[in-house]
Amino acid sequence: MTETAATGVGAELAQARQAQGLALADVAQSLKFAPRQLEALEQERFGALPGPTIARGMLRNYARLLKLDPDALLERLGDRLDAPGSDRLAARFSQPVPFSDNARRSTLAYAGMSVLILGAVGVLAYEWQQERNAARQLAFVAAAKAPLEPARAAPAATPPAPAKKAAAPEAAPPAERKVAAQAPPAAGVHRIVLRCEEEAWIEVKDGLDRLLVSSLNPAGTERVVRGRPPFTLVIGNAQHVRVTYDDRPIDLQPHTRVEVARFTLQ
Repeated sequence: MTETAATGVGAELAQARQAQGLALADVAQSLKFAPRQLEALEQERFGALPGPTIARGMLRNYARLLKLDPDALLERLGDRLDAPGSDRLAARFSQPVPFSDNARRSTLAYAGMSVLILGAVGVLAYEWQQERNAARQLAFVAAAKAPLEPARAAPAATPPAPAKKAAAPEAAPPAERKVAAQAPPAAGVHRIVLRCEEEAWIEVKDGLDRLLVSSLNPAGTERVVRGRPPFTLVIGNAQHVRVTYDDRPIDLQPHTRVEVARFTLQ
């Protein structure tokens, strides 16, 4: 685009600079402008400058350096700085940025690598979770299979003392009453029912030390065991297992340590 007629502002800037013995490079270094931008100001090629607003600021700074009145110079320019085509910088940045085929290929390759990496991370996380669950299950079974502590022998029943007419019979101690209430007859076959609310290890041996049950049972399992007492039981995750012996509930809490109950049923 051809420039409009000069207003003399650029020539005045050039004359003032030359009168002070300054080269374009000197002014450019002082104002931090490019020499070609100062040259464009002196030649009034405002279309070569990055927009009217920046051009006004450059002219003000140039005029102050040369001790000229910047407002008077801007007034003489009028609307020259706002002429069409003078804001080339804004027009350049408003255009869409084209993408080359290489850029598209790089973007697709990056997306593909991202998908592969995310997939690998997902597989590793799944395998880690599976190994963790297996390790917890093995530790749980190992704890349940630990050697039994010596079971305390049940107190032998003593024959009742002959009743005395003058004195009331003595009441049995609470511990003896509890054992007597839970102990079924020693003779014959007895029945144990074990219900698992959650996954639990169960091991049951009968009076002949035969292994009747030894397995890890999923949640919802019900095991019915019949045999001759005394029965030795080991129950893992005991707080989630319900036990009845000849239809009488057995409290596992007194026999439980670290989630494993060990006890004997007579």
